Amino acid sequence: MSLDDPIVADVLADLAPAVQRQPAPAGAGLPSRFACFVTGTDTEIGKTLTSSALLHALVARGVRACGMKPVAAGAEMRDGELHNEDADSLIAAGNVSMLRSLTTPYMLKEPAAPHIAAALEGVSIESVPILAAYLEIAAASDAVVVEGVGGFRVPLSIGFDSADLAQQLDLPVILVVGMRLGCISQALLTLEAIEARGLTVIGWVANTLEVEMRFLDENIDALIERIPAPLLGRVPRLAQPSAAAAASHLDFTGLPNWPAQHPNN
Repeated sequence: MSLDDPIVADVLADLAPAVQRQPAPAGAGLPSRFACFVTGTDTEIGKTLTSSALLHALVARGVRACGMKPVAAGAEMRDGELHNEDADSLIAAGNVSMLRSLTTPYMLKEPAAPHIAAALEGVSIESVPILAAYLEIAAASDAVVVEGVGGFRVPLSIGFDSADLAQQLDLPVILVVGMRLGCISQALLTLEAIEARGLTVIGWVANTLEVEMRFLDENIDALIERIPAPLLGRVPRLAQPSAAAAASHLDFTGLPNWPAQHPNN
């Protein structure tokens, strides 16, 4: 499938006029495959680690899996190309090769809030290029993992934030909770914001941020009681974080549309 195909053209035609506030969901018309949007309670709390673990587990099941980081702030030039650590981690964990301009349509140099980093480069972050890129990736893959930026409501441009993007993608959501003091309120407020957009949290991950968090078990139990989605696992503070190491602590098999094990794997 390409952007010239009728189905994709129709979707983009709906999106084009002035970047509509509520365009048709990007996944409309695509076959039922595994796809999700990974968000978190804050920045630097394990979204990339969880997204990479998802891709690692998908590849292990023998499917074509691709990660997408639509907006990445904090990139440096290497070998004549901009690189971002989070975006590179998703590429390494997946097994579908796509142009970086598709997997990360907005690669920004300044390690700052996206709307600030974009303004410094004279760029306006808009939904149409991201949704078009998502359609290209989804057409070439069996599974897509889209990682958000920062928390759920990070501004991307005037009148457009990461929650708007998640709503337009219309994907089920996996919530990463950074386990630290205050995480219960952060998680429940994020959950409310996700549900207010008409989206569904299909699972959540408890990612340990501190070597020794007091009352860690009690905090997790409180969240289990209050989040109406399964706990996918507890990731300890890893000495050497990697997609494989994180995946060993997580169970994704109960997620909607999770692929069956390929017979040759």
